[in-house]
Amino acid sequence: MKLFDVYPLFDVNIVKGEGCKVWDDKGQEYLDLYGGHAVISIGHSHPHYIEKVTEQLNRIGFYSNSVVNKLQVELAGRLGKISGYDDYQLFLINSGAEANENALKLASFTNGRTRVLSCQKAFHGRTSLAVEVTNNPKIIAPINDNGHVTYLPLNDLPAWEAELSKGDVCAVILECIQGVGGIKLATKEFAQGLQAVCKKYGTILICDEIQCGYGRSGKFFAHQWLDIRPDIITVAKGIANGFPMGGVLISPDFKPVYGQLGTTFGGNHLACAAALAVLDIYEEEGLVENARVVGDYLIAQLKALNSPRVKDVRGRGLMIGIDLDCPHAEVRKPLIYEQHCFTGCAGTNILRLLPPLCLTKADVDDFMERLKKVL
Repeated sequence: MKLFDVYPLFDVNIVKGEGCKVWDDKGQEYLDLYGGHAVISIGHSHPHYIEKVTEQLNRIGFYSNSVVNKLQVELAGRLGKISGYDDYQLFLINSGAEANENALKLASFTNGRTRVLSCQKAFHGRTSLAVEVTNNPKIIAPINDNGHVTYLPLNDLPAWEAELSKGDVCAVILECIQGVGGIKLATKEFAQGLQAVCKKYGTILICDEIQCGYGRSGKFFAHQWLDIRPDIITVAKGIANGFPMGGVLISPDFKPVYGQLGTTFGGNHLACAAALAVLDIYEEEGLVENARVVGDYLIAQLKALNSPRVKDVRGRGLMIGIDLDCPHAEVRKPLIYEQHCFTGCAGTNILRLLPPLCLTKADVDDFMERLKKVL
């Protein structure tokens, strides 16, 4: 049997990592400004993370959600405190797509509606409902194209208000910093206006914080820069530093109904141990603040480049897009193969930076030298 070929792959086999660096099977070192697609939050192979996951595996790695798992309770308490959402409820699952899937289901269970508003260029996942609210017809199969979703421009509040005023919208789902959409930021005026209109018409506001959240923006959640408080928040990626995990943070206004939501693997003992270790390191090493400080430094260095190939630099914290005057592959490929540095991409010409939150200013200086050689 061979692998089903779904991704074009770079011919690099990564076998080891430490902090913001990884090594291939030939011993070549790479600077990681991609973080495994924003998943590596605390850095690769952090000793505390390894210790806590190993300790848990030596006790028990998995048991059914039909019994009490006190690690889940501890995680909910810790996450509520560090995020500022003490009064919310946590439902643990396995991935970002699954988090959005359950958030949309919960919204529809609550108000009985079926219409959803999503952003143009949004990306929310590849499962049934998550892919339907993703604005990319190439990945929406006919079975998922059910006419539930209207896509609207980011930051165009009158367009959103016109749809919401019809009174039949179940939910709005919003990335406060669009990732796949090219690192586009929601404005405070738009976000606050949208929240007010959602409340007016009984529409549930979901903030997808899967990529832009968990400290990456320099606050725990990106929507906290905008002074809004959504009804539901979805998280994944950095929550467990590579162990598959996702979560839905749910307002206390929602009352659980047995049987509506469920999961086999979600919130298992090993996943919770990984997620708790991540929070330990966030607090001990000040990673959210580091994302803001080092992110500001990186953005400033990029804006000072004065390269004709760089049209714009956008982002917040350690979620940054470099808008190029050429296809991103023309810069990304030599960065990997010649300068040994991983980055991400978006659209046709956006270089996307999603490094571990432990990135240092020295790492930034190193990256800038490599980038300048390619540009």
